[in-house]
Amino acid sequence: MKSIAELGIDLFAKDLPSMDEIKTLSEAVHCSESNQIAFSEQVEANMARTSPKTRLAVGIGLFILGRNAEAAQKLQKAKDCKEKFIYLAFALRRMGQFDEAIKSLQNSLNYEADTLSTTLEKVATYRHASNFDAVAKELKTCANFENVSAEYHYQLGRLQEAQGLYEEAMDNYKTALELSPNHQRALFHLAYRCDLSGDEDAAIDYYTQIASSSSVHVSALLNLAVLYEDMGWFNEALQCVDMVLEFHPNHQRAILFKEDIESSETMFYDEEKEKKKTRKNQILETPISDFELSVRSRNCLKKMKIETLGDLLNISEVELLSYKNFGETSLREIKSILETKALRLGMALEEKQLSSAEGSELIEVQDEDEDERLLSKPIDDLQLSVRARKCLQKLDIRTLGDLTRKTDAELLGVKNFGVTSLNEIRKAIGNLGLSLRALD
Repeated sequence: MKSIAELGIDLFAKDLPSMDEIKTLSEAVHCSESNQIAFSEQVEANMARTSPKTRLAVGIGLFILGRNAEAAQKLQKAKDCKEKFIYLAFALRRMGQFDEAIKSLQNSLNYEADTLSTTLEKVATYRHASNFDAVAKELKTCANFENVSAEYHYQLGRLQEAQGLYEEAMDNYKTALELSPNHQRALFHLAYRCDLSGDEDAAIDYYTQIASSSSVHVSALLNLAVLYEDMGWFNEALQCVDMVLEFHPNHQRAILFKEDIESSETMFYDEEKEKKKTRKNQILETPISDFELSVRSRNCLKKMKIETLGDLLNISEVELLSYKNFGETSLREIKSILETKALRLGMALEEKQLSSAEGSELIEVQDEDEDERLLSKPIDDLQLSVRARKCLQKLDIRTLGDLTRKTDAELLGVKNFGVTSLNEIRKAIGNLGLSLRALD
């Protein structure tokens, strides 16, 4: 991996580097901690300069460093050009100012910005804003680039993934890679989807392709390490983490992860017990997207973060009907689907109440109604790492209530569940005022 100096791309030279060169520079900056420090020093050395050209370069540099508010402020004072408006749009998008970002992208077209690239950046911006209708509309304007543009297929795949159309998304990521084998983002999202769907061999293959590139892709390496550790390949997992730490020696997640991998080598693992999975659990994991539903029902469930049949068992009819735009028609649709599987709304809640009545441990709360709703929320609401989610799945933990009934020891007893994952979960539920069960 090259240092910033060896790369030979000077953002602050007389002539601004090309967009492709700036992209290459950005990738190099994020490849190592030393590159980030060196580049940050370059940016700071030019901060006081006030020429329009320098403000442009500093603004782009600040964006690369993730200092988005400062970047936007500098870029707004820079000379008008396509680079100014494109990177201003990027900074505004990161700050969640999506409408302003779209306007800035539109302005870039007045300065000879590439029409297709600009349109696809609009697509990405609308997707970040969850405005999927606008995404589809923009993509339709460049449909003639089907089987021509890798970025078109990548952005189409991201839309489909956001809509729960995972197979279609993966097909488009594969098409993007056929058109551009080095499209790292398409490769990463294809690997990630294979990882989540349980196709670990394919995920490992795709992550390995990313890891073998000249850049150091931290997320890909750590995800690959998780897969290796799950398979008991501890040496390979350590090699991935060590590669991250070689270039990012202070990366806290990698440091803790290395400790977990080393401790995992001595953990007891009941393979037969781990493989055992009931038919009922398989049914409960069935995605809602597998069923034919009206657009209104699908959108409402998505906003409520109800993604599987199991999630529906943890919510009552009353709670569904209380949600905006969710009416009797949608309720009948949902109940009909559950009836085909001999299930019903709120079944899990009823089972918990029955179990409590028979003497199972109760959680004392001050506001029972409010806490019941909180505890019935799915684990996915916590947005945990892949590794932590997989470990919770092994314990059949689906809701926050299920999780709070577990102790530290029970979680740490799961294969490959270490201190990193435990701290992540403690922090996530602590933010909600919850905690794991403590032994008396």
